[in-house]
Amino acid sequence: MPRTSLQLRSKITSNAQLELCLVPVEVADPGPDEVVVRIEAAPINPSDLGLLFGPADMRTAKASGSASHPLVTADVPADQMRGVAARVDQSLPVGNEGAGVVVAAGKSPAAQALLGRTVGVIGGAMYAQLRSAKLGQCLAFPDGTRPSECASWFVNPLTALGMVETMRKEGFTALVHTAAASNLGQMLVKLCLADGVPLVNIVRKPEQAKLLHSLGAVHVVDSSAPTFMADLIRAVSETGATLAFDATGGGKLASQILTAMEAALNAKATEYSRYGSTAPKQVYIYGGLDRSPTELTRNFGMAWGVGGWLLTPFLQKNGDKVPKLRDRVAAEIKTTFASHYTKEVSLAEALSLAAIAVYGKQSTGAKYLINPSRGI
Repeated sequence: MPRTSLQLRSKITSNAQLELCLVPVEVADPGPDEVVVRIEAAPINPSDLGLLFGPADMRTAKASGSASHPLVTADVPADQMRGVAARVDQSLPVGNEGAGVVVAAGKSPAAQALLGRTVGVIGGAMYAQLRSAKLGQCLAFPDGTRPSECASWFVNPLTALGMVETMRKEGFTALVHTAAASNLGQMLVKLCLADGVPLVNIVRKPEQAKLLHSLGAVHVVDSSAPTFMADLIRAVSETGATLAFDATGGGKLASQILTAMEAALNAKATEYSRYGSTAPKQVYIYGGLDRSPTELTRNFGMAWGVGGWLLTPFLQKNGDKVPKLRDRVAAEIKTTFASHYTKEVSLAEALSLAAIAVYGKQSTGAKYLINPSRGI
């Protein structure tokens, strides 16, 4: 086993500069219940970009260094420095999840059983050639599973499962999901079809609607269409959905969803109430694809809520269900929870300005996969 590993790091300096580079780090022998994984696939998720770039203006990005050890710098607006005070001048490893092959294992039988196996790993610092991990951070996949097939095993699959579990726990019976053509959105379509959950998918382009219909989605509405609100009200009425998960965050979409829910409920009401429907309507914002302020036009009665939803707090509150959820991901990683990528890049290639310009936009259909072991 090599004793050093290249690791992608992000730092915001006290002079308001973002620095991205590759740093060699030492790899220690694994403890009794630990393994060392040669990372061969790690996705670039929106949650990774928050740590990778912070609030830097990537339009100012500049590249230097060498082909094998690039350095990318960018300006951080002065008014954004207060929000990142806790990380100033700290070199932070990036990458929430990944997958690879166990190349060293501790002495415990459970650790030894993973030697040579393909595993998914969580815990940060996944944009690295080697990653030490505790057994609880790993999930073993069936023989014949490639690291690229199970790299996105945690964030998107467990988020989709978490949405459905949240729906059930809070007494709702159907869902609305935005940015629905994403990898996560496609997983949610397949999951809801398998579990019999009515789902309204909101997309932004006709070709995205066509993609979801090809997966079997029944209710798909295009926010760019002139009939969007009428289409949304119809879909919400047919499904009875009064719970939504919104990946965009900013703008008017959350308000439009609540308005559609209220209109669908009022159309079925037997008597008028000046306070609106008493049925609870909830939108959970779980992403920030739109960084503008969230705008609410309050024409949806008084029984409503808008809040935040994150995977980690959900898992912490529902720890008894996590093993079962993980087992389902492992069993269905090539079907329900399959992911698709636009391009695979090495660590150095991930820091090219050309690559950053693509995956930094967080566009649907432009998901990148880093292979830290590529080119070794």
